Amino acid sequence: MAALAWLIIPVVATLLAAAWGAWAARNRSTGDARSLAGFDRFREVMSESSSDPV
Repeated sequence: MAALAWLIIPVVATLLAAAWGAWAARNRSTGDARSLAGFDRFREVMSESSSDPV
């Protein structure tokens, strides 16, 4: 029985490492498109307002 435990420990550790690796490498969306669109609108408004002489 002790030999079986010594065999199961590395197998379980390998499975946990594979699961963690898959989780760490997952594709995460950051939502940058919406933020960049807002920044483009901001730049457009700022360039329009800077062209008016005060």
